Amino acid sequence: MLKEVKDGIVLNLRIVPNSSKNEIIYSQDMFKVKITAQPIDGKANKALVEFLSKQFKIPKSSFEIVRGQTSKDKTIFIKISDDEKIKEIKSFVNKSLISGKK
Repeated sequence: MLKEVKDGIVLNLRIVPNSSKNEIIYSQDMFKVKITAQPIDGKANKALVEFLSKQFKIPKSSFEIVRGQTSKDKTIFIKISDDEKIKEIKSFVNKSLISGKK
């Protein structure tokens, strides 16, 4: 799900394109990111990066879809070296885990 690596964080998630609103949810033991964009010509991937960039307050250029360009299941590398920002992301993930298991 979330793994800290040398140059940042690797995040595994499932994208749900064509949703009614952009949001992150925890469901069925995985992160799901609902995106309003359609999965046509990479629009959903672009919207995913933009949404995560805003959520985590990290530049879009720091995000790379490592695996899953054409799949709903994605592996995303977030290049960050700021320990404080890494803690914020981990905290966000942990809060989502707790609230998702109610």
